[in-house]
Amino acid sequence: MSDFVDRVTVHVKGGDGGNGSAGIRREKYKPLAGPNGGNGGDGGSVIFVASRNATSLLDYRFMPHRVAPGGTMGLGDNKDGSKGDDLILPVPCGTVIFTARGPQGQPKHPGEQLADLRHEGDRFVAAAGGAGGLGNIALANRTRRAPGFALLGELGEERDVILELKSIADVALVGFPSAGKSSLIAAMSSAKPKIADYPFTTLVPNLGVVVAGDTRYTIADVPGLIPGASQGKGLGLEFLRHIERTEIIAHVIDCATLEPDRDPVSDYEALEKELAEYAGSLELPLGAIPIPERPRIVILNKADVPEAKELAEFVRPEFEKRGMKTFIISTASHEGLKELNFALAKMVDEMRGEIAKRESEEEAARVVIKPLEHAGRRRRSTDERGTALDFTIERKELGNGDVWFEVTGRKPERWVQQTNFDNDEAVGYLADRLAKLGVEDELRRKGAHAGDEIRIGHGDRAVAFDWDPTIAAGAEMLDGTQLGARGKDLRLDEDEGRAHRRTNTERRREYHEMMDAKAAVREAMMAERKAGHWADPSVDDDRHDETSLFGRGEGVEE
Repeated sequence: MSDFVDRVTVHVKGGDGGNGSAGIRREKYKPLAGPNGGNGGDGGSVIFVASRNATSLLDYRFMPHRVAPGGTMGLGDNKDGSKGDDLILPVPCGTVIFTARGPQGQPKHPGEQLADLRHEGDRFVAAAGGAGGLGNIALANRTRRAPGFALLGELGEERDVILELKSIADVALVGFPSAGKSSLIAAMSSAKPKIADYPFTTLVPNLGVVVAGDTRYTIADVPGLIPGASQGKGLGLEFLRHIERTEIIAHVIDCATLEPDRDPVSDYEALEKELAEYAGSLELPLGAIPIPERPRIVILNKADVPEAKELAEFVRPEFEKRGMKTFIISTASHEGLKELNFALAKMVDEMRGEIAKRESEEEAARVVIKPLEHAGRRRRSTDERGTALDFTIERKELGNGDVWFEVTGRKPERWVQQTNFDNDEAVGYLADRLAKLGVEDELRRKGAHAGDEIRIGHGDRAVAFDWDPTIAAGAEMLDGTQLGARGKDLRLDEDEGRAHRRTNTERRREYHEMMDAKAAVREAMMAERKAGHWADPSVDDDRHDETSLFGRGEGVEE
């Protein structure tokens, strides 16, 4: 079984943001001293990084699901939750990342290209982590002084991506099966590819590192390249992508073949035809040289066979007339390998300089627009008033008569994720945000009426509810009576005496006022008693009172 994997589908998910805390600070003599709930931590992101230490995508075939850690929940005492660590996934240099398209449960095929990690250290955030929810201390303001709710953390981004490896080598060896490409790599480098005397021995691209003086370069072979490979015949289409990043194309031609319809010139022309057809469908990266314009070199192999060496000497002038350097070698006897090695090193140095020049020119001419901030990391919007670009509303209808209005947009969908629908105050806060954004006005303009079904978002994360534009948004007391704006607590209102801390002077004044009031009451009671308004309890004034303690009342039978 081969351990080389150059295409794999990976399911990535960013970490979920931690929920905010709705904590309340409590102090002596203050049962409610104000909100102190901290913010939730942000979730980690899934990041692919190009690394020279990675040589294959094999790890992602056996572990295709990668999830970043989530953030922790905020705590009381204004303690924010911890942020989830980013999940760094190393991939080989030359890895291209695509969106994965296809039905659920079926093999995926590449869609839009997302990133091209060509150089060491190139990074791509495949799944951003969700932002942590705000605690109630962050939601408090002049009109909402005691929020009894906090925002939930946002869910991390989740999707399928396809990783496709396009080997980055300086020299690509192309040729018919059994032409000696793997043997050449083994003779010029320390690579140990599988070598046998039958066609299609090499089933995966082989890489080898070659040193020539002060120059160090890599060579790779493209296995299974035969006529018709660009249309999917044989194995060539599967591995032709590995020739896209090479700087020099070296034709390895078997001069000892016994097939009657083959000769070195026809083999070269057949392979060039396949390369030209394949190059027509390529989108080359920045600064890359088109395949037809890349320098060629012809390697006539198997010169250790007398008939093959004679044929090589015969066809060599033909290739030199076409302006290509031609070398006669033998991987068995190592004849001509030294000259070939230094010739390739010289061509590699020249091409590296040319490519660096093209990349710098293209980079200078390209306009780069950087966003002010990442959309998924925004803590809160400074202005929640929306425009037509912030959301869209569409009227949906099924054949059975079901009608609903679908609200989509970054802000409404994010706000719905942050709302705890078990908390009436949080739901009222969401209603206020949507109204300020202009969602309710747009629903009326679209013809929505009270009781119609409204769906915010789409897919599994959509939230559906019946629209009630008359709902009172705000905090409500336990008996259902709304006493003020959302988050207003009487114990925090400076206008209320219960929230006012008296000074010593105020306490003394109130004490003297109370004592003066008591003395005035005693004087008034004594004056009424002296005036005869009070009866002596020891005298039975009412003979008809049956409940009298001293008399039995008149008319009572003994």
